[in-house]
Amino acid sequence: MSNPVHDWIDSVVKSNDVVLFMKGTKEQPMCGFSGRVAQILQYLDVPFTDVNVLASDELRQGIKEYTNWPTIPQLYVKGEFIGGCDIVTEMFQNGELVKLLSDKGIPHRAPTA
Repeated sequence: MSNPVHDWIDSVVKSNDVVLFMKGTKEQPMCGFSGRVAQILQYLDVPFTDVNVLASDELRQGIKEYTNWPTIPQLYVKGEFIGGCDIVTEMFQNGELVKLLSDKGIPHRAPTA
């Protein structure tokens, strides 16, 4: 049976190169973890779509079911689930995130040492 929320999430993930499902918005994060991932993407000048999971309980629950991942935020690049705050932060710190963005052809700014 089709789930309308999952179908909507799927369409957003597949039609945007970089999507961050977060609490709040990139302009006004409502949680530190969401804010940190948004800050990393903004620091790297990555164009991304933000989806506020606080807009609806269905969406907040639906994204967790969609990935089978219990926490928010969730980052997707070219339709692939990358991870949450800890994973994205670690990937940013060790250079894997920039490599991933380059490999996927996502425009970004190289971080300064």
